Amino acid sequence: MSEERYWRSAVSVVEERRVRVRGYDLESLIGRLTFADAAYLLIRGELPDATQRRVLDAVLTSVLDYALQKPGTVAARFITSANPSMAAALAGAALAVGPHTLDPADTVAFAQSSVRAFAESGKPLDEFAASVVADLRARRARVPGLGHPVFQRVDPRAARLRQIAVDAGVWNEVGDVYEAIHRAFTALPGKEAIPINDVGMIGVVLAQLGFTAAESTGLAIVSTLPGVIAHVSEELDARKPIRVISPEHVDYEIEARELPEGWEYGK
Repeated sequence: MSEERYWRSAVSVVEERRVRVRGYDLESLIGRLTFADAAYLLIRGELPDATQRRVLDAVLTSVLDYALQKPGTVAARFITSANPSMAAALAGAALAVGPHTLDPADTVAFAQSSVRAFAESGKPLDEFAASVVADLRARRARVPGLGHPVFQRVDPRAARLRQIAVDAGVWNEVGDVYEAIHRAFTALPGKEAIPINDVGMIGVVLAQLGFTAAESTGLAIVSTLPGVIAHVSEELDARKPIRVISPEHVDYEIEARELPEGWEYGK
């Protein structure tokens, strides 16, 4: 019996005269694949068809930038002012991605589990959706992918991405079940204006393309990096060292204190 190797990988291999990516000679792919093609190939293991390419390309351009209202971008610019390194700044922006900003993983997992639960429930869709919302409220849990501080009722970026997925024929029961849950949620008093946001729609669309929750996080980060690069480039050009938050924007809740009388080192 041969000894088990330390790692196994089907992603790529370096040979004497070539690099093979998912079995394809990388040289033959350069200039022939779009970036969306290459991303799909690497992550899913097969070349996309025209529909999959179109929809993934739309996902990769759906959250290009959100000015200085995105924590990761602000973090990247602060990092650049202290350490003028593109790599360090991009790493900082990636580390800011999580359930409160940019990460569609929770939506992917929720959408995929919801469609399975619906199939097992035997209930009509609207009744099932109402039961999901009731359960979430009882547990004080949220529907991931909903809400936006600016957009009410409709997030235009999400609406555009949804339309592309529908036109491409990618939209399926996963999206239908998620939208039914959104309708049930917005039927509640005071929730009428809460939209599916752009990151939520990214999650729903990627779930329908078959990507995992973890893969969706990576793709969301990739989609936002061009915007971060542009901001870091601006910051590098500005050459403003060590940006700090002005005292006028902070409420410091600190009173002057003195060490107790007789306090001695180490005693």
